[in-house]
Amino acid sequence: MQDLTVFGRHDQATLDQMANCLVGPAARGVLCADGHLGYSQPVGGVVGYRDAVSISGVGYDIACGNMAVRLPVEAAQIRDALPAIARRINERISFGIGRRNAERVEAACLEDDPAWAIRAVRPLRAMAQEQLGTVGGGNHYVNLFEDEQGLVWIGVHFGSRGLGHRIATHFRNEAGGKEGIMVPPTLVERGTGLAEEYLLAMQLAGRYAYAGREWVCREVARIVQGTEEWTDLVHNHHNYVWEEQHGGETLLVVRKGATPAFPGQRGFVGGSMADGSVILRGVESERARAALYSTVHGAGRVMGRREAAGKWRWKKGRRVLVEPGKVDEQAMRAEVAKRGIILVGGGADEAPQVYRRLEDVLAEHAGTIEIEHRLTPLVVVMAPPELVDPFKD
Repeated sequence: MQDLTVFGRHDQATLDQMANCLVGPAARGVLCADGHLGYSQPVGGVVGYRDAVSISGVGYDIACGNMAVRLPVEAAQIRDALPAIARRINERISFGIGRRNAERVEAACLEDDPAWAIRAVRPLRAMAQEQLGTVGGGNHYVNLFEDEQGLVWIGVHFGSRGLGHRIATHFRNEAGGKEGIMVPPTLVERGTGLAEEYLLAMQLAGRYAYAGREWVCREVARIVQGTEEWTDLVHNHHNYVWEEQHGGETLLVVRKGATPAFPGQRGFVGGSMADGSVILRGVESERARAALYSTVHGAGRVMGRREAAGKWRWKKGRRVLVEPGKVDEQAMRAEVAKRGIILVGGGADEAPQVYRRLEDVLAEHAGTIEIEHRLTPLVVVMAPPELVDPFKD
């Protein structure tokens, strides 16, 4: 195996999957403390390639990322209004796979971007327009937090929606890659037409994801305080390829579920729905260099979705449990409410117990990051597990 730095403890399957990625032009790898199995490359995995792009490493949710903004509002001022605010967020923002936004959102990336000239990307513009500003399902969310000074933060987590998924699928197929967990990475050589078209399309998906997260934060800010004003902003992708200098050489660094954390660079990292989140920044150190200046993007799953929520089927338009999971959803909701958190949507597959504790995984990265703010959850809004969508991503 080529050069690999591991933070925290991991099951053998995740370590084997990471080893599977360190082939051919791979120079160095990092497995962050929130790592777990993903498609082809672990979530929480970082690989620096020499002159190659890993399409499967970035994965289907291109430019998934986190954005957090601080509002000039104290939590005490809005505490009594939080239930109404949570309902309004759920009404205003569209959650769930394949959802359309009821409002047309304008963004420069939809109008004038060189990637739209790519034959496979051009037909995706209408879908991208419809979905811009929607959040998606699974672990994607819109949250409100209170920091140590009593100020309110908005935090969001989602990516490029159907646009990124279609781009990833097309280029993986064109490169002859396979879908699956323990499959070889789908690599294309830098400088080839396929690699350059993929990078152009990936960058479009990145601009699209940024525009969507910014629109959602503006809308939620208006719901909370009536204006779009905020006093701080932190924004990062964590499924992306960056061209970077490490150890005197140029690498194409794929971070899949990993946050870039160069010295002074800030990141928003979320915990589970009942756990705290943080604003952090990278620091210079030998360990940080070994990490390719990368850190966790969340707490990291320790239980699969079906294991947690059980097996469900649709019968006559109703979602019916056919095989129980390990998590009692009613008990989970009661526990979250007991902690004073307003939860809208979500399900057993996103319960706190299916994740590590964020403080534990951050501790594994000691010496590579510093914590600027600790954020306590007030409101969590996610897609409901039973949501039926008009079309798939």
